[in-house]
Amino acid sequence: MGRPLYRIVMLLGLGCYLAGAGALSAMAGNLPPKVNWMLNCQGCHKPDASGVVGEVPSMNGYVAKFLSVEGGRDYLARVPGVAFSPLSDQQTAELLNWMLATYDPDNLPQDFKPYSGEEVHRLRQSPLMTEAAEYRAQLMEKLDLQ
Repeated sequence: MGRPLYRIVMLLGLGCYLAGAGALSAMAGNLPPKVNWMLNCQGCHKPDASGVVGEVPSMNGYVAKFLSVEGGRDYLARVPGVAFSPLSDQQTAELLNWMLATYDPDNLPQDFKPYSGEEVHRLRQSPLMTEAAEYRAQLMEKLDLQ
């Protein structure tokens, strides 16, 4: 293959690659919460939200209980995996709402107000860093007192 033809083939290949990457990027903004869970959360929290004992908290049958204690709602959007997620604020809000309804519907308060993108944006401004485990332990104590 001559140099000019090689360059044309390479440029066409690069163009196809970039067009495909752009399409995937645009599509990623429209994924349903379940798919975002699979791509961003279940690697650590497991497909059924059971977590890993001693390492990754279980959420199955428990996560909505945080909504019943002061600071619990904020906590769910401020943990590092949520606060630093590559998802947009709106996608993150949709994922949190889906997660609560999917993995702990029995403990979801009757007056539950779904997270909004604006709320998630505000909460992400003060992420929990090294204090996340301690903050969670304090919330767990409050839950045990109920």
